[in-house]
Amino acid sequence: MDKRSFLKTFTLAGLAAPLSSSALEKWMDSAAGIPAETLAADESYWQGIRSHYLLKPDYINLENGYYNILPKEILESYIQHIREVNYQGAYYMRTVQWENKKAMAAKVAALTGCSTEELILTRNTTESLDMIIAGYPWTAGDEAIFAEQDYGAMIQMFHQVALRHGMVNKILSIPNLPSSDEEIVNMYANAITPKTRLIMVSHMINITGQIMPVKKICDMAHAKGVEVMVDGAHAIAHIQFKIPDLHCDYYGASLHKWLAVPLGVGLLYVQKDKINKIWPLLAENNDVKTISRLNHIGTHPVHTDLAIQNAIEFYQKLGPEKKEARLRYLQQYWTSKVRGQGRIQVNTPADSDRACAIANVGITGMKPSLLAEALLKKYKIYTVAIDGANVQGCRITPNVFTTTAELDQLVKALIEMS
Repeated sequence: MDKRSFLKTFTLAGLAAPLSSSALEKWMDSAAGIPAETLAADESYWQGIRSHYLLKPDYINLENGYYNILPKEILESYIQHIREVNYQGAYYMRTVQWENKKAMAAKVAALTGCSTEELILTRNTTESLDMIIAGYPWTAGDEAIFAEQDYGAMIQMFHQVALRHGMVNKILSIPNLPSSDEEIVNMYANAITPKTRLIMVSHMINITGQIMPVKKICDMAHAKGVEVMVDGAHAIAHIQFKIPDLHCDYYGASLHKWLAVPLGVGLLYVQKDKINKIWPLLAENNDVKTISRLNHIGTHPVHTDLAIQNAIEFYQKLGPEKKEARLRYLQQYWTSKVRGQGRIQVNTPADSDRACAIANVGITGMKPSLLAEALLKKYKIYTVAIDGANVQGCRITPNVFTTTAELDQLVKALIEMS
């Protein structure tokens, strides 16, 4: 059945009715031959995808960057995993939990192009990257470079190790609207000295959505003998890439964001020859020379790990190329309508290669907190206010279930307030 015929049948059945898992798969298959860029603008197709999410009707959710609402089929699988682990109890925990975690880590490694010898599952990006920062072999006078736009938890850890070890932090400020990759690369290059040991760079800046030229930064840094750690919290299953292609030394990410794994799973990638230089967050067996030495976190919700397979299967059925195209289309759809309008300031590059779903918008003379409050109270649009690090505005993060009609309401609200 082609997409047009399937859509007609589906519409007759009632567009508001949720698709079953098998029907959803047929729905996705109906678009198999349609180019991703064409499908990105097909509201009827994405309405079918939307039906597989349970969305609260009280407001338009445009803050999907913090936590990605699970599709119903992943949620139901997750609940079943909880039941099964509870059913087996200590037997599960003492027999197969580690084998299953390794199997799930292997699936994430395959998705991200990594060797299973260089990737472990953690609980989130903060745990992954703070392990590198805190476990790095710092000596007094060593230098680290990062940006004020990087994530606060990692910035705080850098400050803590500076107090503890006497290392020095050099903090940059990334322009919201850079002129070129070279402008950004040169900022990091100019901050490097013979004492620089590690650079932290965001793959995608969480407060603006700007995609950074990570590979170029890594290649430049390595030429100067400096290692690079990448914060990929927002990149996995958002944009298409393979971690080794970035040439970074360390990479951390959360899987509860764009991959839509339930809360409690992240990843850490460490180049094989760097594993033994990092001290674990929690001690286990320091004689171990593999990446497993970094993976001891004690008893944790193992059922969450099992949902990784369900999330990857959903993502692959949806299609990485189609998902990325839709997310970028949605961001471009609303930002193109408000750039240059009145007092509206879009704090995210217009170049489609420099951003995907996430963007940030402010109104000159209006505090971000008041903008977020007005959007929610008057227009029933939920966002998050950002006020700092040279960014004043609200982060706007649609998802695949977001409609252009909802974004039209955002555009209307911004223009009226500006």
